[in-house]
Amino acid sequence: MGTCPYCRSVTLPGDTICYDCGRVLANISSPNFAAEQQFNRGTLESTYLKTKRPTKPGVVQTQSGKRRNILKRRKNRFRSVVMLALVAFIMLSPQAREHIFKQYAGISEYIQLAAAPYHLYPIETTYTLDKTLTFFNEEGNSYARENIAIPKNITSLYLQNTGFEYTDGTTATEIPSTIQTINSMQLKVNDDAPISIPLDGLPSKPFADRLITGDGHAVWWPEVGPNVDEDCQIDNCVKFNLSLSPGETAEIIFSVSLTSTAYSWWSSSRVDSRVQGSDNGIDIDSSGTFSDISERGGGSKLIQFGAKQWYNRGTMIGEDGPYQDYAIDALQFDIVQNTVETIAADVPDGRSDNAYAFARATFDYLHKHVAYDKFAPDVARSGPACLAASIGDCDEQTNAFFSILRAKGIPGWYVFGALTDSTFNEWEGHAWGYILLPMSDSWCNERNIELDTCYVEGSVDVVNNKWLLHTPTAFIDWIEEADPSSSLVKSYYKPGKRCCDVDRERSYSTSEITSNTGTFQIKKLAENLW
Repeated sequence: MGTCPYCRSVTLPGDTICYDCGRVLANISSPNFAAEQQFNRGTLESTYLKTKRPTKPGVVQTQSGKRRNILKRRKNRFRSVVMLALVAFIMLSPQAREHIFKQYAGISEYIQLAAAPYHLYPIETTYTLDKTLTFFNEEGNSYARENIAIPKNITSLYLQNTGFEYTDGTTATEIPSTIQTINSMQLKVNDDAPISIPLDGLPSKPFADRLITGDGHAVWWPEVGPNVDEDCQIDNCVKFNLSLSPGETAEIIFSVSLTSTAYSWWSSSRVDSRVQGSDNGIDIDSSGTFSDISERGGGSKLIQFGAKQWYNRGTMIGEDGPYQDYAIDALQFDIVQNTVETIAADVPDGRSDNAYAFARATFDYLHKHVAYDKFAPDVARSGPACLAASIGDCDEQTNAFFSILRAKGIPGWYVFGALTDSTFNEWEGHAWGYILLPMSDSWCNERNIELDTCYVEGSVDVVNNKWLLHTPTAFIDWIEEADPSSSLVKSYYKPGKRCCDVDRERSYSTSEITSNTGTFQIKKLAENLW
């Protein structure tokens, strides 16, 4: 036996390379190689010299002095295997290729999720929210009138009693979960004792029975009626009428104690198992088509919240002349249709009519291409204007979201309230939306579910990365009701009247948190629809 001059490992007679370090042994090229080999057979010992220069990996010299790459055959074999696999993949059915893409996408998404940033939300919280309105009167005798919407209990299915209904009509697969429960309400005017407001504002207190405070201000909580000054306009509310002398200030604090619970309408492994709802949620595989929407819920939501143009805010002057300024507009501007086509082009083959796929792709598109505007104009930009500017606040991005969805026949409607962070320290007024998505006929039929009830109505907050998700950080003040004239939404945006030189400021704060059951993460990462 011999010794490798490089790593000093043992070599056998006739070895051309060292099998420990892979280096080529010099004596193979010796002109007396045959004699040396015969001698080595007798002595069982070989002596080698280091090669004078490096040799390419796998290249050795034979006894005749020719060079040969002993790895070439292995490389050729590897290339053949790769080419065979590629040909086999091309010959596979589209369904099989899609399955492979899904498997790869799942691994890729897992890696991306591990490093993705996230929003933090509580699972369930009981707290008291204070809405403070401060009025300042500069000079002269003046007045201020205001309506404060009375919040209600909200369930995952709103006020419905059942969820999916079986074809035999005997039972349902889902019991509505309560996502917002109002525990108590009270109103405080200046330093007077708080006034308790009954849940839902019932029994009501009409204007004729109004309460008069020590400063001469009036408070009452009527039902909806035709008299603008005396009755509520959009739903049960608390009304007050302030009589302000020159230089007088009045402070109204409306306190709501509530319990809010996280809920998801999305069936995804990304949803924390502690969050209710995902078991009966929707995803791309269980989603129906655009045409299925008219067959769900009697098509009522499509009729009520599917108009291509909605909420006419008056005449505006543009580059091409005057036009009607609709908050939601899927008809009047090319930018909306161009955006629809761009989003649709990113939807996977075979999913072009999948309602979920398009809605989610729109959600992710706005995240990527529209920035949040902290200094948005007082009159919110329309959906087309938000897309054109690539910037918008909560109202404006919701306008853009609905403009795109309604272009494809997906209904969407507004939710108004307030939003805070996971610590409940900072609050601000907020608007977001709800959308309807149908389950597929096959998904419904496999479970013997009536097609008319086989859909979800879920919350979507584009600005805050909440896809089909309600969180306790969102306080629901009022959910839009069907109204072709848009007068209800106008009344919400303009809840009162003020005379002369009266200014008004609004703020939110948390006065107490009595329970909080932990937090969960929502990753800020687009969904891979493959």
